[in-house]
Amino acid sequence: MTPAELLGLIAAPHPDVAPLPPAAGRAGGVRMLRGVPYGVVEGGRPLELDLWLPAPGAGLPAPLVLFAHGGAWRRGRRDDMGARTRAWQPGPFERIAAAGFAVACVDYRLSAEATFPAPLEDLRAALRWLGVRADELGIDTGRTVVWGESAGGHLASLLALKHTEPPLAGAVVWYGPADLETPRPPFDPASPATMEALLLGAAPVTVPELAAAASPVRQAHADAPPFLIVHGEDDVMVPCGHGQDLAAALRAAGAPAGLRTVPGANHGWIGLDEDGVEEIFTASLEFARKVC
Repeated sequence: MTPAELLGLIAAPHPDVAPLPPAAGRAGGVRMLRGVPYGVVEGGRPLELDLWLPAPGAGLPAPLVLFAHGGAWRRGRRDDMGARTRAWQPGPFERIAAAGFAVACVDYRLSAEATFPAPLEDLRAALRWLGVRADELGIDTGRTVVWGESAGGHLASLLALKHTEPPLAGAVVWYGPADLETPRPPFDPASPATMEALLLGAAPVTVPELAAAASPVRQAHADAPPFLIVHGEDDVMVPCGHGQDLAAALRAAGAPAGLRTVPGANHGWIGLDEDGVEEIFTASLEFARKVC
């Protein structure tokens, strides 16, 4: 037996055909599959997602929410929708599944592992895998809303603007960076030490074509799916102008874009009371229902 033949026997099965992990039951028939491999990166860690599925009788195949976590492209966890939702019981993803959606919370490569466009390619790979396993999972990837917060909102915007097979049904963007070219304190595009520079692998001004390709404001087009952009007016990490400029770029291109700026809200909805955070979440879920 050759080494290649032996490797074929001992290697883990490819995610396209690997058995799914057992589902854990939750209230109301919601099911949760944790740590499902969806992609293989040569020389890197397996890419995984957590999958929340609605109750079996809840109008299958179910529309899909693809969630991208925040963390400045440098850190973060796929199962985290931000600090203000961590104590919710049930959690935000279980709530979305209880509303009839499947939810895929996706790992993507962080900037210390690979630079842009690697994380965007990972989200595309997750969509591809979900399409391959759609019948088995009871989901309809033709009705996909991408939802992201902070750095995940940036990636969600790009996925919605660039992915066409199949096109997405909509995008929910919570306080996501939209422009990696324009100076906006505290961001300096000439600095090689910013999180944006670490994402790109160089200071944005030194890689202008890459910075433009990574800027959602530069990718707006008339065929973009509907966007809901929600941004805190007091955001000191990602200024509210990012959300405003993305909405303006989409509207100028002829694409539907809803913009909601939130008085008193800092990054991650810090500064809002619980009712305010709940209302934003509910409005975002209603938007996903509407476009699907």
